[in-house]
Parts: sequence; structure tokens; C-alpha cells
Amino acid sequence: MGPLLLLPALLAPAPGKEARMELRIPAFQNGAPVPRAHTADGADHSPALQWDDPPPGTTAFALIVDDPDAPAGTWVHWLLYDLPGSARALAEDQPRTADLTGGGRQGKNSWGRLGWNGPSPPPGKPHRYVFRLFALSTPLGLPSGATRSQVDTAMKGKVLAEATWMGTYGR
Repeated sequence: MGPLLLLPALLAPAPGKEARMELRIPAFQNGAPVPRAHTADGADHSPALQWDDPPPGTTAFALIVDDPDAPAGTWVHWLLYDLPGSARALAEDQPRTADLTGGGRQGKNSWGRLGWNGPSPPPGKPHRYVFRLFALSTPLGLPSGATRSQVDTAMKGKVLAEATWMGTYGR
């Protein structure tokens, strides 16, 4: 019985070995409301993002922004992948094109469109908008226009670290 009691400790990551990465969105504090300019009620510009400290071996990044509070289930607002591992920021108001200047591809959001489509919840309780940045060991190699399911599948076994930032928006 003794060795079985030690098994969970053997499976746990070594202390201090967890890969950590920080994501920031200068337009709003983590947990605060998303400014109108970044929503469907405003200019609907994607917010600027900044990050640092990706783990060693990072060759690419993926970004998924979704609304887990949507009535129809999790709603994807932005899907980016194969951003270069050297990137540390995205400027505000990224174009809604298949490929980004400097590298990276955009997938289809839940509207079936490329690029950012900001918060546009139904009236009622504010929704949460979760920005998740993934550091990847290898690029996904998917063509532009991939779906969330395709990106999730392609990321399996490649995620070195994840950073999150959350905003809220309601009508």
C-alpha cells in the first residue's frame, strides 16, 4: 500500500517547473468591462494585447477568445494561430484577413467570419469574454479559416503554457 500512496506525488509536476506566461490587455483591467470601442456596439476593434515570458521552446502562439456565457453555448469571438514565437504583442484593430502581416493565421469565429468580432450579448446579465493565449512547441500548420475544433485538435500535445485575461460586457 505504501507505494500507491506515493503515486500522486510522483505524477505531480516538480515545484517551480510549471511554465508561466503573462498576458495583458492595456484597454481594460483583468475582470473589468470591455470598452465599448472593442464591442459590436462601438467600433468593434480588436484590443491590443501584450505578453511576455513564454517558456523556452516556444515557436508559435495561438489565441482563442470566447464567451462561455452565450445562450447557445461557448461562442468564439476570435481565433488566431501560428503567430510567430518571437511575437510579444498584437496591435489594436487587427485586419479581418486570412493571414496577418508579420505572421499568423485567423480562423473562423462562431459567426463563420475571419478575425475579431467583439462582444454583442443579448440584454441581461453581463457576459465574460476570456482571452486565452497559448505558447506552442510547434506551429499548428493549419490553413487560414480553421474552426475552433480543428485548432483544439491541432494543439493537443503542443501547449507549453497558457495565459488568460478576462473582460465583461453587458447590455
